[in-house]
Amino acid sequence: MAGKGQEAKKYQAEDEEHIKNVDSKNALENYAYNIRNKIKDEKIASMLTEADIKKIEDAIDGAIQWLDRNQLAKFEEFDDKKKELESIFNSIIAEMYQGTGGDDIDMLCDIFCKLATLAARQATKDAGFIAGLNVMRIINEPTAAAIAYGLHKKATSVGGKNVLIIDLGGGTFDVSLLTIKDDIFEVKASAGDTHLGGEDFDNRMVNHFVQEFKRKNKKDISGNPRALRRLRTSCERAKRTISSTAQTTIEIDCLYEGIDFYSPFTRAKFEELNIDLFRKCMEQVEKCLSDAKMDKINVDDVVLVGGSTRIPKVQQLLQDFFNGKELCKSINPDEAVAYGAAVQAAILTGQGNEKVQDLLLLDVTPLSLGMDLDGGIMGVFIPRNTTIPAKKEEVITTTENNQTWLSIDVYEGERARTRDNNLLGKFELSGIPPAPRHVPEIKVCFDIDANGILNVSAMDMSTGRKNNITINNDKGRLSKDEIEKMVQDAKKYKAEDEEHRKKNDSKNALEYYAYSMRNAIKDESIASKLTKAAKKKIEDAIDGAILWLYDNQFAEFYEFDDKRKELESKFKSIIVEMYEGGRDHDVNIKLLCKIFFRLVTIVAVVMN
Repeated sequence: MAGKGQEAKKYQAEDEEHIKNVDSKNALENYAYNIRNKIKDEKIASMLTEADIKKIEDAIDGAIQWLDRNQLAKFEEFDDKKKELESIFNSIIAEMYQGTGGDDIDMLCDIFCKLATLAARQATKDAGFIAGLNVMRIINEPTAAAIAYGLHKKATSVGGKNVLIIDLGGGTFDVSLLTIKDDIFEVKASAGDTHLGGEDFDNRMVNHFVQEFKRKNKKDISGNPRALRRLRTSCERAKRTISSTAQTTIEIDCLYEGIDFYSPFTRAKFEELNIDLFRKCMEQVEKCLSDAKMDKINVDDVVLVGGSTRIPKVQQLLQDFFNGKELCKSINPDEAVAYGAAVQAAILTGQGNEKVQDLLLLDVTPLSLGMDLDGGIMGVFIPRNTTIPAKKEEVITTTENNQTWLSIDVYEGERARTRDNNLLGKFELSGIPPAPRHVPEIKVCFDIDANGILNVSAMDMSTGRKNNITINNDKGRLSKDEIEKMVQDAKKYKAEDEEHRKKNDSKNALEYYAYSMRNAIKDESIASKLTKAAKKKIEDAIDGAILWLYDNQFAEFYEFDDKRKELESKFKSIIVEMYEGGRDHDVNIKLLCKIFFRLVTIVAVVMN
């Protein structure tokens, strides 16, 4: 065991360096492809000029080509390349805002995908800074839409409301449940799918017509980019048309090798091609309500945002799910997010009239935040879907005698074991005065701000010595898909996690009992009243239990429990022997029984 530990320590720095390189490479790759998907979104593309789109596409192509040539680069190089790409993209945004003809804008309220992780939020702030913008707040698309809806309804609303925001755009699908009361917007839960939107519906249509062209003309156009591009444009146009009519036609002159293509297309066929995707949308709606622990009958309004919510089948499925409830279409789905972000900007800068100044936005954290406790167990400080900003403090202690430093490993995720969650960062608190295990008190504080940026600190309460970490973009974080997978895995492996937690609790209970008993018999007031034989018998039993523990780290929970009960039994038998021997039993027996039952109580607390 010792050899393996030394070997792991030897290569730890090398492993961490490799992880940093891989994380940074993945972060660059994900960012490039995410931006490419974003500029395909109708509502984003409509705000960009052709020159802007070309500039962004050239930058993305350049980054991807660089990535292909530099797979073995260092993490600093990947990070620099990503910042360069961010700078180009965000400088275009800055130019758009500053070219509006109004006052110069020095603040950007970022419209952000709902399940963005901590690093993505930090990266967004960094990119805004690079672009010359003062990023004061990051808000999510559904939340921005809710602000627009709330302001729109402010003049007529009475009392509180539970509002479900359905945001189905060109590339992503987001659902958020908020409560709006007395100008306070509180996000209760969020769900979504990063690869579900108008583009996916278009893909189904394109594939359908590729097969039809092949069937009619015995020619395959799937390898011809120009033909596919023209076909996709016609499909997008047809998709919009059948939202208001039952039938349309696809007509393309000289689609491939001089062949004209003509095909009728109905709304019914469109729905048939995409029905599984529409149902996936409904699954996310159900998940959001489940996470918020709210029945659908308690949802007051369902607000539609994003161009794809105009699809009649989507509206029908939503209306059926909510028992015929009228869907809210009173705000423009293409403008709602930008409108809400502008309102939040007005609030933060003190601009605007009194109608917006009283609004308060309360967002939530998408994953549980915590740290590695003894045994690799995730100790949750801030649970998933907690309203932010949020702050939580807890007192932890050492696990070894004379331990002078403590590692604080910060994670996000829903699994019981930290190895199954995502490591956000780590730091050490050193200079802890030597003391027996469980004696030092270390106050750990998790503080997450309104932008979702996390600060974790640890302080030795005896010396005041303190250290902290702010979770930033030093490492690649979880994508929205990975967050969703993590939540699903938590459900899938719940029984396994519970079994591991049970085993860990039983092991800790045995270990804690043995060391607590050892410390107890070292107490002079107790040791002086024990016979040498009784003391040796107790020490031998403790040594035997600790030795067994070290040799059986992976035993089953009932084996740890049996060993603890065996230790209790030996201690109890010594008390009985002393009692039957009649030596000073008036003092000794009461004292030993008091110690024994105190230890039993401690173990009971640990087990619970």
